[in-house]
Amino acid sequence: MRRPFLMATSTTAVAGAGVTISPKTVAVMEGVIGKVMAGLPEEGKEGACVTISPKTVAVMEGVIGKVMAGLPEEGKDGGMRNALSYFITEYFTACDMSGEPPEATAEKVFSAVKFGFEYGSGPNKYTFGVTHDAIREPFDFYKWGMEFWNPTIDQENSVVLGKENLKTAFKQINDGENVVFLANHQSEADAQVFTNMLEKEGFSDEAAHIRYVAGHKVTTDTLAVPFSMGRNLLCIHSKKHIDSDPDTKSAKQRQNLQTMSAMLRMFRSGGTSIWVAPSGGRDRRDVNCIPGAPPSIPIAPFDSKTVDMFRLLGNKSKVPTHFYPLAMVSYELCPPPDRTEAAVGEERNVRYTPVGIMVLPEIPNSGGLEGRHAFTEHAFKETQMGYDKCVEEIQKMVPFRCGDGE
Repeated sequence: MRRPFLMATSTTAVAGAGVTISPKTVAVMEGVIGKVMAGLPEEGKEGACVTISPKTVAVMEGVIGKVMAGLPEEGKDGGMRNALSYFITEYFTACDMSGEPPEATAEKVFSAVKFGFEYGSGPNKYTFGVTHDAIREPFDFYKWGMEFWNPTIDQENSVVLGKENLKTAFKQINDGENVVFLANHQSEADAQVFTNMLEKEGFSDEAAHIRYVAGHKVTTDTLAVPFSMGRNLLCIHSKKHIDSDPDTKSAKQRQNLQTMSAMLRMFRSGGTSIWVAPSGGRDRRDVNCIPGAPPSIPIAPFDSKTVDMFRLLGNKSKVPTHFYPLAMVSYELCPPPDRTEAAVGEERNVRYTPVGIMVLPEIPNSGGLEGRHAFTEHAFKETQMGYDKCVEEIQKMVPFRCGDGE
């Protein structure tokens, strides 16, 4: 059994090694430690925590210093200093637990920051259309995104369930039919998580062709943009955010209609595979849970209108279109904020953790409008069941905290 995947940074060990850390970095690190400790059981019952190595701290301190030197002065940086310091500390911590050499981690951080500022902000910010095909050359953003997130995933203790359903789904796609994966959504890195688990089962080529329904954050947030550039996307504005700015509401609605038209064309061509989160956002922990208790991560309900739209487009395409509930366990990898925020630039937590997916049996796309709620409810219940099974399997191997609270 591995040690718990959450960890604390030992400042005494660092001091003993003669490494000097700036007060600002110490403050950020202490904030990270405080949040980690708040999620652990009471002292004496939490098991062994892992201490970040002095070498990693030294490399991390150098990376933070170089990144900070390239930012505008504090107060004119739009909050990027604190956000980046926090993210870099979290990412180094997770990678250190996986055994990733700190020099390799540093290269990944520098590339993420470089691409973020080059393509995610400023005059040359990359603009996504209603659809986007993964940029694989001259630079392979797909491969780069996978290499960035893979070290944070505990591969040995991650699980893939529903393998027969997965094989059937990809056979249907290879036969020229369409497949829609109706997934719960937990982490900003869910596209990489899904790909990682599919590659684990030998579906590397199939994984690279999946198209993800993407909300506005992953196509506008500075750090998220380069990762999105490496993915096949259908770009929409979710119901949760479409009303955030009345002045742009009509434009967002027009874009959504254009995206639906593009999706119908893809369905009519056949062989299309789509990942969509019908909830319209990520699952968030229950903030009312008992302090010190494991977090409760209820799956966000599926929106029947969203599911209806995909079913309708599948029927209109005249090409067989199949629907598979997909459970995803990835919350601990990169937990979202506790509350939905329309603005981009959120604080990012990163953990070294196992993940899991389960593909549930296909739900036949039959019945008219009178059965639409039953279809959505069935898909949601199947996803919930798959989520519980994934968590149960992971808990057999490691102390894993992400239950649904039931």
